[in-house]
Amino acid sequence: MSTIEALRTKFEALIPYMDEKLRRLWAASEAVVLGSEGIKTVTFATGLSSNTIRAGIKELKFSAPSQKEVKLETNSTDGVRKAGGGRKKITDTDPGLMEDLDALIEPVTRGDPCSPLRWTSKSTSKLARALKELGHKISARTVAKLLHELGYSLQSNQKTTEGLSHPDRESQFQYINEKVKDFQRRNQPVISVDTKKKELIGNYKNSGAEWQKKGEPVQVLVHDFPDQDKGRIIPYGIYDLSQNAGWVNVGISHDTAEFAVASIRQWWLNMGEKLYPEAAELLITADCGGSNGYRIRLWKTELQKLATETGLLIRVAHLPPGTSKWNKIEHRMFCHITENWRGRPLINREVAVNLISNTTTSKGLKLQANLDEAEYPIGKKISDKDLKKVHLQKDDFHGEWNYSILPNID
Repeated sequence: MSTIEALRTKFEALIPYMDEKLRRLWAASEAVVLGSEGIKTVTFATGLSSNTIRAGIKELKFSAPSQKEVKLETNSTDGVRKAGGGRKKITDTDPGLMEDLDALIEPVTRGDPCSPLRWTSKSTSKLARALKELGHKISARTVAKLLHELGYSLQSNQKTTEGLSHPDRESQFQYINEKVKDFQRRNQPVISVDTKKKELIGNYKNSGAEWQKKGEPVQVLVHDFPDQDKGRIIPYGIYDLSQNAGWVNVGISHDTAEFAVASIRQWWLNMGEKLYPEAAELLITADCGGSNGYRIRLWKTELQKLATETGLLIRVAHLPPGTSKWNKIEHRMFCHITENWRGRPLINREVAVNLISNTTTSKGLKLQANLDEAEYPIGKKISDKDLKKVHLQKDDFHGEWNYSILPNID
């Protein structure tokens, strides 16, 4: 953990217990310990102004400041500003600022979205310039503070890329982003789909910890040898980008394209159709590979069946290669499921389904889950003749990634 991260962690843990003066003195003491770059480092980590930290250092050096000095600085005899005192936050005087900043960053966000920290490829100076063009009065330093509030941090490179970066990667993200906005503007459903990591069912260790009586941890098996009777579960998720709601189809067979489309079908019949009774189209954003990969013939033939059954024109937009971790479902749904069942062994399928369906967040995420005991055999072959029956129309931009499947009207 870096110095800045360590300071931020300590500050966020202590802030509920500190008044204004104690925050100032704590920050000052940390800055003194860090030496010449201390004030700058603490400012970056906590968001407190450098003037506030300097004032705290002055108080630490001179333990008995004059009453006049204290009054000038804080307008209070105990060094704590009166309620409502001080300069108003920029977000209070400019309520649309945060929304515009997040909109500038969202299409090009980088990093591991399952982490609470995200980061952006745009510099604070460029963001400040763009915000000024939108009518906001803001500096690069203030942008940095607001980015921290939005959950971003400045980070160095890390070897996590899944493959070679495609030259049109950013253009494809922008293309998807524009499609999503268009569908949402017309109140047409937009979903992000993917398969979550397979999980062993049984009394096995599950990463994380939860509250238990001291000295009484849950006892689990030492070795993770699969139980032949209980096997594994395969959670396939569908996340509704507009409703912040999702459906998880918990399979026990194989992660095939047939299973993927069956999961989308269940979402539509149980959730989507009720939420979008006037829907004529459906936009699916998906990874380039896996059971819903753009090269999978079975994926397209099964989507054709779904389009014909529902009467929906199904549009598909695949994320560019090597970017599966940036799929919306990963950091808006799957990571919260993992958090909800941390430290709990998935002793049977019902426990897994219940833990998924009871996952919620402070932003109102709502989930439903279903146990799918159907068999989805592997190795199904789709002939050229069958593939030609798919009413597929490719977009002009990367038609292999972006295409539509029209319902049959026979």
